[in-house]
Amino acid sequence: MTTSTSSELLLPGATAMDAVTLHVADLPGMTAYYRDALGLVELDGAAARTAVDLASPSTGSAAGAQHAVLGRGATALVVLVHTPGLPAPKQGEAGLFHTALLFPDRAGLADAVARAAQHPRSRYVGSADHLVSNAFYFTDPEDNGIELYWDRPREQWDWQAGRVVMDNAPLDPNAFLREHVAAPLDQPAGGSAEVGHVHLKVGDVATARAFYVDALGFEVTAEWHGALFVAAGGYHHHMAMNTWSSRGAGARAATLGLGQVSLVLPARSDLDALASRLRSARVDVRDDGRTLRFEDPWKSLLEVSAAA
Repeated sequence: MTTSTSSELLLPGATAMDAVTLHVADLPGMTAYYRDALGLVELDGAAARTAVDLASPSTGSAAGAQHAVLGRGATALVVLVHTPGLPAPKQGEAGLFHTALLFPDRAGLADAVARAAQHPRSRYVGSADHLVSNAFYFTDPEDNGIELYWDRPREQWDWQAGRVVMDNAPLDPNAFLREHVAAPLDQPAGGSAEVGHVHLKVGDVATARAFYVDALGFEVTAEWHGALFVAAGGYHHHMAMNTWSSRGAGARAATLGLGQVSLVLPARSDLDALASRLRSARVDVRDDGRTLRFEDPWKSLLEVSAAA
């Protein structure tokens, strides 16, 4: 397991990820992609725990902005906000590496992978056995990365010196699908899913550690080839940051792509403790009584709320 640190300096063990917000140019097209390629369903906007009235980079207010909330069951996974006036991110900028959707079993994962692989607007990136998980990677029509994955049981994870052992071992996608696809793809997708983790592109790992570990309160679970993996409660990672294509990147410009990363803590008292910790680290925190909003060193927006 992870090394021991004072609980006052850590996020609660029950911390979870919430829906990821993306700024998109083509709202109907992106909504159709996440619905048809990933088997998500459109939810009432009220079903999203995360706010969709976040400040728009172009106007300062998104009141009345068109948006779509997509998920499984009652769980929102992706919020798409229509912001067609924004430019696409440039090569080398900080931002989203991928949103990782976690499925409870291999059959659910295989169904999602098969749907995504057959969709004409999907771009398949690859697959890997990470030892803690099986993962498949795609890129959506506006170049946002997507990971679809299933976790092995926690008792099978190997921890050494406070770090979880992960790898990029080969995973044959065709063999996986042959073994685990259980339902006809012409039927509506079933089963649950959640945002398991979010992986960001950053300018340097040391600054990411100072913010996400020292200030925000995650624990380091792995460091691997220019990437930092962090989590709460002994998970392999709730967030990761890498410099693989963004080394030296500065603050983000207003672009399409990542709009907001959202986390959920168990109680309002946890939000208060986090706000105090962030302010001590001189992070500008906006508290509306329901959520905390603040930016990381690359101006990626984070929102933290308390569970209902």
